[in-house]
Formats: sequence, structure tokens, C-alpha cells
Amino acid sequence: MKNENASGIKEIARRANVSIGTVDRVINNRVGVSKKTKEKILQIIAELDYQPNIMARMLASKRVIRIASLIPAVSNETGYWNAPLNGINAAAAEIKNFGVSVVHYFFDQNSKGTFVEQANAVLNQAYDGVLLAPMFENEAIDFLARCREKRIPFVLINSDLENESRVAYIGPDLFQSGYLAAHLTKYLIREDQKVLIVNISREIDLHHHLLKKEEGFRAYFNKERSDIAIEKVDIKNTDYESLKQLLKSSLSTDRFDLIFVTNSRVSSVARFLEEHEIHDVKVIGYDFLEENITYLKKGVIDFLICQKPQEQGYKGLMSIYQFLLGSSPIEDKEYMPIDIITKENYIYYKN
Repeated sequence: MKNENASGIKEIARRANVSIGTVDRVINNRVGVSKKTKEKILQIIAELDYQPNIMARMLASKRVIRIASLIPAVSNETGYWNAPLNGINAAAAEIKNFGVSVVHYFFDQNSKGTFVEQANAVLNQAYDGVLLAPMFENEAIDFLARCREKRIPFVLINSDLENESRVAYIGPDLFQSGYLAAHLTKYLIREDQKVLIVNISREIDLHHHLLKKEEGFRAYFNKERSDIAIEKVDIKNTDYESLKQLLKSSLSTDRFDLIFVTNSRVSSVARFLEEHEIHDVKVIGYDFLEENITYLKKGVIDFLICQKPQEQGYKGLMSIYQFLLGSSPIEDKEYMPIDIITKENYIYYKN
């Protein structure tokens, strides 16, 4: 890239019959060039469609771009957020030599208070951009409004807030992933059987990404299989002992033929089914995690839906970086593939 940039400047200088230093002064809008010569150089730049190496400019100016990453912390209950963090770190490693500093802020996905605390910490610093996983909708909207007041651009990953003037959203189409999960039931249960939706989160009412999946799931049945009975259990105490008691209560009073878990904690449901030797219930859940793959291989989980969380983190950071550079147009929305993982194909899958 450096060699291409240098050769481009040389060609412009040759055509304009000026020195390389004169071309550099025009490109960087410095004084010391006559109006006539400047116009001639700019005309040649336009004819060649020359794009200055913005990264090289940054290195020369020694400017530092500071980006804040605000995502959930990895917890004992699910390792999902390891993958986006790995993606963010991979992108950060690639661009650190171009004067980019990425600072991580983590919140407890079971506590909106920790999100507010960390969001305030971000706003108290002078960041050029923010990468955010907007887990708590109302609190995220408030945080982003304050970002706009400070003219801090932001990119969203994992779940979208379409009305928030974000630079870009990198992540799944949540409604469609729920719709796909429901479509898979066509191959698992008959028309006269029953489905249980399981939401596992302490802040279910605030986690719009779970509700959006549930909305898509129900939409499929309303359209295609309206005769299927659907019930739901919300598990707000997310430790295994609490989950076990609620599942035991739900499954003892009614029979369900399929369970749909709306997030990565599907392994907890699979563990319960295995411990209680319940073998005739089909299970669909989310995310390519070691604990989920264990039950997928055993056949306790039938399908996992995966949406490349590591790639979300990587592309999310790269998008805010490229926007701050102004080096290329940014797509305002990039949906991740909705991958269906089974015990037959998991070994070939890259997260």
C-alpha cells in the first residue's frame, strides 16, 4: 500500500512537471504552492482517480484513534461473549500499528445497573467512536443519545436499534432467526404436538434480542402451523438449580414435544433433560459453544442456530475504524449468515 501510494505521487509529479514535495503539499493542503500549479495537480489527481493513503497520513501525523468497546462480560453461565471479544481483539491487533487504541468496557448481562455504570464511564472519556452490544434497550437508547450529543459515532453488534442513527449494524436478523427455528420444527414434530418456548434471562423484559427471536418464532406458527399449541416459561433466576425447579414444574404439569431456547443457555435445558432421562423431547437453541456442542453430539440438542459472533466483533470494530478514517463507504447493515448446526456437521463449522 505504501509503494502504491509513492508511485502514484511520482506519476502526478511527472505529469505536472513539479517535484514530489509540491504534490505532497497539495494533497495535504499545505501552503507554498501557487494557485495555477495547485489547480493543475488537482486536475491530474482527478484524472487518475488517485486515493491518498490515509493510513500513511495517520502514521505521519501520529494521531491516535481511541475506540471504546462496550459488551457483556463472559460469565459462568454462558461463554458466548468470548467469541465477539476474540473478534474485537483480532481486529484491534491488526490496526494497532496505525495509531488505534481499543479500550474494553464490560457489563453484567444480568444487570442493567452495570450497563449504565460502564456506559457512563465511556462517556467520561474522550473516545472517537464506540462499538456497542445494546443488550438493554432503553438504557442503550439513552446512552446512544448522549453519544450523539458528544458527536461520538457508534456501531452496533449482536442486536440492532434501527432508529438510532448508527454508523452500521453487524449481526443477525433476530426475527428471521426465530422464524427459521420455527421452520425447523416442521421436521421434528407433528401437527398435534406441543411446543415450549424457554427464555432464560434475569432481565427478559429488557432483552429485546430474545423477544425479537420469540416474535419471529411465533410468526411462523401463526402463518404456517396455527394448529400447534405454544406455551412459554420465563426463567429469571438463571442459576441451574432455579432453572431445574422451573423446568420440573413446567414439564410435570404438561407434556411438550419440542423446546425452543431463545439464547445460548440451551445447554442448561439439555442438562436437565439428560439428568431426568427425558429422551422424547426435541430441542432447538443457539450458539456454537463447547457446552452446547457436547449435548448436540449426544443427540439431546437437535439443532443449534449460529450467527458468527466472532465475525460480528471483528467486522464491528473494523467498521467504526474505517468510518473514522473516512477511507471507504460503510454499509449501514450487514446481517450475519443464519447457520444450522447438527451433530453431523458441527466438526466442519467455523465460528
